[in-house]
Amino acid sequence: MRAQTTFLVCLTTSFLALVSGACAESGLASYYGYGKAAKSGELTCAHRTRPFGSVLKVSWSGRTIQCRVNDRGPFIRGRIVDLSVPAARALGMMSAGVVRVSVQ
Repeated sequence: MRAQTTFLVCLTTSFLALVSGACAESGLASYYGYGKAAKSGELTCAHRTRPFGSVLKVSWSGRTIQCRVNDRGPFIRGRIVDLSVPAARALGMMSAGVVRVSVQ
């Protein structure tokens, strides 16, 4: 009986995440200084699975930015998003380099 209850709770949680349309994740973020978008000042990022063109809310240290997915990555274990230099600057993480963020 206990295993069935756990399964239902997990199923309900997954269903609620799908209904809301926003899946939050947290992990390490870094930034990169290459590419056309980075030079143009756009707030862009690289994510492994989110669709190109989707907009992510990235939060760190009381700041939140919105950036558009335009690349795949990061390919370093433990990192969930790579931000363009303008996005990293807007988030205030330039001096830190790698920070733990929340992504929605």
